[in-house]
Amino acid sequence: MPREFEYEVVKTYGSLSESDKGWKKEIKLISWNNREPKYDIREWSPDGEKMGKGVTLSREEIENLKKLLDEIVAE
Repeated sequence: MPREFEYEVVKTYGSLSESDKGWKKEIKLISWNNREPKYDIREWSPDGEKMGKGVTLSREEIENLKKLLDEIVAE
């Protein structure tokens, strides 16, 4: 039996890409199971009801990711 979980989308920042079937890879701020909101990158169905696997990052992790991405872009 799959484990139940709750989530609340606090803020949607935007979409990184969209598949041919309309699924969007988005960056959102989400509270999982009534915990402190974290930054989340994953695919969402066109109606926003289904989600794919993703990655959840703390504020510190998102700041570290930004630094790494800035270095990659500068190459």
